[in-house]
Amino acid sequence: MTTLEMLWLLSIVLMLGVTVVVAYLLVRIWRTAQRIDHVAGQIWTHGKMVAANTIHIPMLRETNRLASGILDTAAKINAGAAAIEQHAEGCPGCPRCVIGR
Repeated sequence: MTTLEMLWLLSIVLMLGVTVVVAYLLVRIWRTAQRIDHVAGQIWTHGKMVAANTIHIPMLRETNRLASGILDTAAKINAGAAAIEQHAEGCPGCPRCVIGR
C-alpha cells in the first residue's frame, strides 16, 4: 500500500470518526432542545394557572372594603339594640315611651 493510499484511508477513517462524534453531539443537542421546549411549555401552563388564580385579588380588596362598612353598620345596630334593651329593662311602659315625645 502506497503512502497516498494510506493517507486516503486514514482521512476516510478520521472523517467517519468525526461524523459519528458530530452525529452524537447533534442528537444530544436535539434531545436537550426537546427537554427545554417541554419544560418551557410546563412553565407557560403553570404561569397561566397562577394568573387565573390571582386575577381576583383586586376584587377581594373591594370585598374587604364593603365588609368593613357592613361591620361598622352592624356595630351601630348592636349599640342601638343594647340601648333599647337597657331602656326596656327599666321602663314600666311610661306614657312618654308609649305615646312618644
